[in-house]
Amino acid sequence: MDIRFEQITYDNIKAVVGLYDTLTDQQKKAVAPNVNSLAEAYLNYNIAWPRAIYDQDKLIGFLMLGLDNFIADEKDWPVYFLWRFMIAQPYQNQGYGKKIIDKVISKCRREGINHLYVSCDRSVDMPYAFYIKYGFIDTGRVEDDETILKIKVS
Repeated sequence: MDIRFEQITYDNIKAVVGLYDTLTDQQKKAVAPNVNSLAEAYLNYNIAWPRAIYDQDKLIGFLMLGLDNFIADEKDWPVYFLWRFMIAQPYQNQGYGKKIIDKVISKCRREGINHLYVSCDRSVDMPYAFYIKYGFIDTGRVEDDETILKIKVS
């Protein structure tokens, strides 16, 4: 696997938006459409870091980091928040999730970040089970009906 994160451009935006259509109806309940995420990134341009996820030249997913401390416990600062993370259905269950989170954590470490936060819907098993297995801990907090998890990266 040769995972890399690329900016969303005119050349790949339609493909990135279309990744959402590969998800099952149940998965769509757990993640916002990529077009909505890109609109949020536009509105939050100073803190949003949206990226297309590629394995070599294959577009396999989308993620967006929030480069701020807005939801984190002050003792954990500085933090990044994994606002969005999705892997297209054809590439799921192939080990990409772990490799991608490894790469996000490496970015956090390079940039002096202490914790990575994420939130997820608990009405379905995934992605909560994935994050717990990876090493995230449940903070016991719920925001907008989503459970907040975190992992120490420093």
